Amino acid sequence: MNIFSKTDIGLVRTENQDNVWSKMLSPTACAAILCDGMGGESEGGLASSIAVDVISKRIEESFSEMMNKNSVRNLLITASIAANSIVYETSRKHENSVMGTTCVAAIVFGGTAYIVNIGDSRAYHLFSSADDECIRQITKDHSHVRELVDRGEITEEQARNHPKRNKITKAIGADSNVTPDYFELDMKQGEMLLLCSDGLTSYGDDLDILDICFDNAAESCCDRLIEYANNNGGHDNVSVALITV
Repeated sequence: MNIFSKTDIGLVRTENQDNVWSKMLSPTACAAILCDGMGGESEGGLASSIAVDVISKRIEESFSEMMNKNSVRNLLITASIAANSIVYETSRKHENSVMGTTCVAAIVFGGTAYIVNIGDSRAYHLFSSADDECIRQITKDHSHVRELVDRGEITEEQARNHPKRNKITKAIGADSNVTPDYFELDMKQGEMLLLCSDGLTSYGDDLDILDICFDNAAESCCDRLIEYANNNGGHDNVSVALITV
């Protein structure tokens, strides 16, 4: 098992409001957190930094391979809720400011990936099936266009270019209470889990992402994914974390 991560300001923005953290917790367990901040001036960067800080500290202090599945689930959910409380209280001290951040976080050990998400930062499962390479989005975007797609009002293709595609419906710090979505995923040897911000997915194609991850050495995939996003315009900050089993 290996884990890699990287964040980049992109080619247009003047500040990187993304934050990403990744760590091997033991030889057979690892964790990653990726947050994409939103808000004027430095508030988005502050929100994502606080969220990564709070969640990573809770994971490092509490995780043990002796935990059962329910304990890992509770750790990720309660850490996300704690991060929301601190970001929300911080935003209230900044008068007339909007402060929030997306979050996708994962712990992988024992053949299972435990994942939480809030907002539109994503987790993807990359694997081989019947000699075909496959990519599957695990998380579901909390976004305005996702709701339109689910109601059948627009297509997936229309959602990619919708003027409100960056409008999210749930974020850490936006409200006093938040409940993250939670997922469990069985992972086999040779498979990958990719966490990424919308700086990658809004300006790229899932099949291109799949090819990059399978066609390059794992340690260079983060660089190649960021290069890909920047070659497609680099309109946003872009962050990625890749876990290989």
